[in-house]
Amino acid sequence: MLLNSTFDSKTKPLSFLKFQTDTIFTGTEALSSNHVLITDTNGKIVDIVDEQSAGEDIQQFKGIVSPGFINCHCHLELSHLKNKIPEHTGMVDFILNVLQKRTAPEEEIQQAIQDAEAEMITNGIVAVGDICNTTDTLAQKHKNNLYYHNFIEVSGFVPSKAKERFDEGMKVFESFNQIFPNQTSLVPHAPYSVSENLFNLIQNKSSNQILSIHNQESEAENELFLTKSGDFLRLYKELGIDLSHFVPTQKSSLSSCITYLSKAAKTILAHDVFTSKTDLELIKTYSLKSKTQFYLCLCVLANRYISDSYPDQFIFQNNLDNIVIGTDSLASNHSLNILSEIKNINQKYPQASEFELLQCATYNGAVALNIEHQFGSFTKGKQPGVIWIEDFKTCNKPKKLV
Repeated sequence: MLLNSTFDSKTKPLSFLKFQTDTIFTGTEALSSNHVLITDTNGKIVDIVDEQSAGEDIQQFKGIVSPGFINCHCHLELSHLKNKIPEHTGMVDFILNVLQKRTAPEEEIQQAIQDAEAEMITNGIVAVGDICNTTDTLAQKHKNNLYYHNFIEVSGFVPSKAKERFDEGMKVFESFNQIFPNQTSLVPHAPYSVSENLFNLIQNKSSNQILSIHNQESEAENELFLTKSGDFLRLYKELGIDLSHFVPTQKSSLSSCITYLSKAAKTILAHDVFTSKTDLELIKTYSLKSKTQFYLCLCVLANRYISDSYPDQFIFQNNLDNIVIGTDSLASNHSLNILSEIKNINQKYPQASEFELLQCATYNGAVALNIEHQFGSFTKGKQPGVIWIEDFKTCNKPKKLV
């Protein structure tokens, strides 16, 4: 928090914007109504001072002022699938639907991407961790309307096809990396869709990078690794994938792949619906003994959409500093709205307060994506976006103030 530092209320008063609300949430701390947030006209943070030191021209609001939101898990390229996949199909049928329906005319795909990005901006999102299997989003991202970290996703469960699938992923990676050299990572899709051979290739390429992986989004994922049973066997049969090579590890899916994630600088585990207390302890152990920091990315509205399931409440016990928020895609969500995600989590898990969840959606997300130097908190010199939430319980979307 910045307080009573060098701000002079008599110096160039028209060059500042001043915001006073019931609560200024800094990204890590909730400040009372006698504080004033001061920015320049471009939104760069100048100071937070007490109201007696702020001078004139203070804009007053009810509710909460917060840094802009960080959406740590999105699939922008699937935006054209909005309302095209039924709810509550379960994970396997959802995947099959995506594979069957994702092909569309280029004009339709690009318009949906553009519209989805505009929706995120309207909903107070300033930065996105975006999953990419194609270059479909590249043209829109080149406009720099939002900050993106591009997770170029690779999949392939057949060991003999590992090099081929890796090379295909590298082509997409290079297309993004040429334009966004510090904002692009090559990542595995999920434990159930990446062979050991492919994991090794990705790990060698992505050492010291930020990784993202879909983690324990369904019970069937764990069943596959524990006993080589469950609904994923139907998925492989539908896709014509021979599983004769696969030997169950008799461990959870996360336990089975975590060693391949431990050379990354940071690893975002997306969804975590069936992550157990034992898995959480394993994450803490690897965070201590390896060089990676793990983050749990909750996408609760997508999980409700796909399988009407939620993570267990114990995920919030001693993990709030490592929880971040995502929307997943419009194939699995009715909107790309972090405030809706936060409110839903707060209703489902009342032990997580609104300010703790706002930290997950701002500061924590910025740290997870290595952008805390610019986003995530009201720290002097940052330009994190300033959004206004008039009433946490009734407000459906924030308003961008600067």
